[in-house]
Amino acid sequence: MTDPFGRNIDYLRISVTDRCNERCLYCMPEGYKGWAQKADHLTAAQLVAIAAAAARLGFRKFRLTGGEPLLRADFLEIARGIGALPGLHSLGVSTNGLKLAPLAAELSRAGVRSANVSLDALDPDLYRRITGGDVARVLAGIRAAQAENIFVKLNCVLLRGQNESEYRPLLRFAAEIGAPVRFIELMPLSRDDALGASSILSVAELRARLHAESPLEPLADYRPGHGPARYWRDTATGAHVGFIGAITTPDFCESCNKLRLTADGKLRPCLGRHGELDLKSALASGDPAALEHLLARAIAEKPEDHTFNTDYAPARPMTALGG
Repeated sequence: MTDPFGRNIDYLRISVTDRCNERCLYCMPEGYKGWAQKADHLTAAQLVAIAAAAARLGFRKFRLTGGEPLLRADFLEIARGIGALPGLHSLGVSTNGLKLAPLAAELSRAGVRSANVSLDALDPDLYRRITGGDVARVLAGIRAAQAENIFVKLNCVLLRGQNESEYRPLLRFAAEIGAPVRFIELMPLSRDDALGASSILSVAELRARLHAESPLEPLADYRPGHGPARYWRDTATGAHVGFIGAITTPDFCESCNKLRLTADGKLRPCLGRHGELDLKSALASGDPAALEHLLARAIAEKPEDHTFNTDYAPARPMTALGG
């Protein structure tokens, strides 16, 4: 479970669909129809089989993503199957929150213990311009999840010139509901004509802005999840604020602990590189050892770092890779 660079790989992010009911600028290109190839998507049983193989190798942390994972009619079946795996440490979901309110109680019963909810703006009109969705439904979903003891983290993608007015209101909201908020640098996983280099706002710049308004206290030991965020406490509100700077943080990849599974059955050692291993033949063979072999191979082939800052050009958008 250790990769060539000494990192312990115990976290699998599983994309269960590339469908989505929003059209976020940084994730879903206009006109994308990848989900039309339904035969390429894995069944609930196949997804659980991959997670079980990963658990046998020592994976203990799983997150179900998309697209929008809650769009799958059999999502609860998938969650229950993975939630019952022996040795499980955590099962989470990444969601836009639109379907979270009516499903929160069932998700909790299925074993989901955390939800990362995308929230790029609180202003309804601005939220709709960025995502095409209804922020009121998202906020209802957040509160419903918390009522079911699902630990919520808020995710906001930094978009220069678009949602900069929302960062301080998001901190106040995070403090109000007792949830950490993470600000995430824009990654080159969308069309250049939708969001180019001029849209990138670094986490260092935002941190400096916020710190100038009210001091930020570093929280070196605060770890509310298993990802790369580095946390601070905003003294004005008391909010815990995380920064995820894949583009501008020099040592960003040093603690990477994850593999990704795409909705069409490709195992991806690194989001910021194109290498993938196809699991469909191993699934068709029915041999659990074949899945374990490919998972171990993906760990052995995990690169030291991403190539977002050099020659990376996305072959598929974020919605097809898993958020």
